[in-house]
Amino acid sequence: MSFMINTAFKNAQRVVVKVGSNVLTGEKGLNMKNLNSISRQICNLIDEGREVILVTSGSMAAGIRKMGINKRPDDLPGRQAIAAVGQAGLIMEYEKAFAKYNRKVAQILLTGQGLDNRERYLNTRNTLHTLISWGVVPIINENDTVSIEEIKFGDNDNLSAMIALLVNADILINLTNIDGLYTDDPRNCTDAKLIPVISAITSDVKKMAGNIPGPLGTGGMQSKIDAAIKAGAAGIPMVIANGGCTDILNLLFSGKSLGTFFIPSGKKLKSRKCWIGFTVKPKGSICIDSGASQAIVENGKSLLPGGIVAVNGDFPPGAPVEILSINDSILCFMTETMTGSNSKTAIGTGLVNYSASDIRKIMGLKSSDVKKELGEKPYDEVIHRNNLVITCHD
Repeated sequence: MSFMINTAFKNAQRVVVKVGSNVLTGEKGLNMKNLNSISRQICNLIDEGREVILVTSGSMAAGIRKMGINKRPDDLPGRQAIAAVGQAGLIMEYEKAFAKYNRKVAQILLTGQGLDNRERYLNTRNTLHTLISWGVVPIINENDTVSIEEIKFGDNDNLSAMIALLVNADILINLTNIDGLYTDDPRNCTDAKLIPVISAITSDVKKMAGNIPGPLGTGGMQSKIDAAIKAGAAGIPMVIANGGCTDILNLLFSGKSLGTFFIPSGKKLKSRKCWIGFTVKPKGSICIDSGASQAIVENGKSLLPGGIVAVNGDFPPGAPVEILSINDSILCFMTETMTGSNSKTAIGTGLVNYSASDIRKIMGLKSSDVKKELGEKPYDEVIHRNNLVITCHD
């Protein structure tokens, strides 16, 4: 196991580093010791021939300190204004820190909705690739100033996973203020033990993570687990480690066993499938029976009309939809809203060939009967396997 982990670090050419707000926040503002240390270590990795993209939190924390208040404002305009105040100072300090090692930086502010659009997604990827080719360090933050839905628990953790997918990273390193994932909250339980390796993210692992956000950040351990699931399903390993540990990045890449390493559950995916499966927001859902689920998950088949049992939402052709597997024993109790937490399992996401209204007309039919129902049959499949990504690897 240790050989596999060491190999993952040794062979990692493209690295995404996410730094949490608790790592960057001190009593009097930004923790300049940690900020300068992480910047220096990133420069060391670049000098070794690696490419590094930095996803940073800290704008809201920096703004809070700069404005002399003790906590995040409760109202949305206040939180957005605080983020605006802090972001300017945050990127200025990064620019000074990297300049010590003759490195230039570029600021990129993103939201989940921005990456949801395929054209913007590709534009962002091309910009990042260009910056990397120039030797510039991209510094990415969630755009709290204009974001509404994203100012909530765990956003930059998920953003870092999306960036890792976007640039086809070899590893994602999530730096926080504790040493990794523990069996319990180490702040409250003296018997809590660090878990060095997670080979599968089970329900027990999720329970251990809990939902314990920091006082200034919006993310907790649960959001980091969510990021590991997203990255791992696309074949990218992730490690959670203590960003306050001296030379943490250098130690990890030199083979030291630190933090918690998440073994990826899936295979490496091409950029387009990463976007479909883990970045784009579904516009609805399709519920399928166990036979169809087996066909697409185990046999790599396309989704045909015959295996569909329900459609949720109103969406056009080409829209991304979530695919839910339904237990056959409860089909007779189904409603269109599919209420009940035990009635369905999300297994993937795909781009549909038909609108929601047309899928409702043809669900349960053989492909040969589609033309009779719709008057035409432009596609045999509701979702072609080339436009389908399996996200559940249990």
